[in-house]
Amino acid sequence: MFLTKRIVFCVILIVALGAQGCKSKFEKLKASTNTAQKYQEGVKLYNKKSYTKALSLFDDLVGRYRGQSEAEDLYYYYSYTHYHLRDYVTARYHFKIFADTYPSSPKAEECRYMAAYCFYLESPTYSLDQANTLKAIEALQLFINLYPRSDRSQEAAKLIQDLRDKLEIKSFENAKMYLEIGDFKSAVIAFKNSMRDYPDTKFAEEMEFLTIKAQYQYAKNSFENKQEERFNEAIQLYTEFIESYPDSKFVKDALQLKTDSEIGIENAKKLLALETAATN
Repeated sequence: MFLTKRIVFCVILIVALGAQGCKSKFEKLKASTNTAQKYQEGVKLYNKKSYTKALSLFDDLVGRYRGQSEAEDLYYYYSYTHYHLRDYVTARYHFKIFADTYPSSPKAEECRYMAAYCFYLESPTYSLDQANTLKAIEALQLFINLYPRSDRSQEAAKLIQDLRDKLEIKSFENAKMYLEIGDFKSAVIAFKNSMRDYPDTKFAEEMEFLTIKAQYQYAKNSFENKQEERFNEAIQLYTEFIESYPDSKFVKDALQLKTDSEIGIENAKKLLALETAATN
C-alpha cells in the first residue's frame, strides 16, 4: 500500500516537473535580458497568432527599445497585438501614439485609421448609450480630413454612414418609446427633432404618421380649453402627411385620426359651452 502511494507520488512529481520544464523555456526567455532574442521570439509568436505570449514579451521590450531604430516596428506590432486580443481601448491608444510619434512613417496613415476604427468597434448597439459612436464619427472624420485622397478615407466614410444609421435608429426608437409610455407631448417633440436631425431618414413616412397619432393623443388628453388648438395641429399634420405620402399604407389610419380630431373639436366646444352656461 505504501509502495503504491509512493509510485503515484513519483508519477505526479514527474508530470509536474515535465510541465514545469515545458513552461520554463518561455519563462526563462521572458526573465532574461536578451532583448534581441525576446524581440525575435515575440515576432514569431505574433505571426503564429500567439498574441497573449507575444504581448508578455512586447510589454517588456517597448520601454527597453525606446529611441532605438527597432522601436518603430516593435510599437507597430505592440499596437496590433492589443487589437488582435480585442482590447480595442488600449489598441486605439497605442495606434494613436504610433501615428503621433512617427508621423513620417509609411505606417502612420494605417495606424491613424486603426485608431479611429477601434472607436468604431467600440460603438455599442443602438439601444445603449451612443457616446462612443459620436467619438467614432469624430475620429473617422478627422482621418478623412487628414488623408482625403487615401483609399481608407472611402472606407472611413462608409463606417461613418453606418454609425449615423445607428444614431438614426436610436432617435426613432426613443421617439416611439415616448409614444408607448403615454408621454405624447414629448413624443411629438422627439419625432419632429428626429426628422430635423435626419431629413433623409428611411423612417420619415412612419414618423410623420406617428407624429399625427401622438399629437391626437396629446390633444385628447388635454383640458377642454386646450383641445381645439391641439386637435387642429393634428389635422394640419395630417394634411402635410397626405401631401407628402398620398399612397402611404398609413393613409387609412391617418384619415381616422383626422376624423377623430374633428369630432374632438366639436365635443370640446360643446363641453366648454355647457361649462359657460352653468356658470352664468
